[in-house]
Amino acid sequence: MIRKLRAETAAASNAEKAPGMQACMKKHVEATRRDHLPAAVQAGHDLELLYANIEPNLVDKEFFIRKAIGWALRQYAWTDPSEVARYVREHKKQLSGLSRREALKNIG
Repeated sequence: MIRKLRAETAAASNAEKAPGMQACMKKHVEATRRDHLPAAVQAGHDLELLYANIEPNLVDKEFFIRKAIGWALRQYAWTDPSEVARYVREHKKQLSGLSRREALKNIG
């Protein structure tokens, strides 16, 4: 009887915590994705790695994800500004305005 009561109490407690835990995990996943975008550029200016990290996130509406896409492209623009300009032109419809502005900030 006591074991059953403890199990029911633990289950109820976990159910109450679940929404908060899910929100926390979502924020963690977003932060991880946001941090990986600029890191893709810093890993030896690997263009394929950069695009592989950007493209799955193009549809994301999260402000900092969009900002990180622009930061990553802007960072790569120091290496190859014409490539970044080409990428922004070709993906104009998929990139948010924020991502485009950030990407082209240092390009003449």
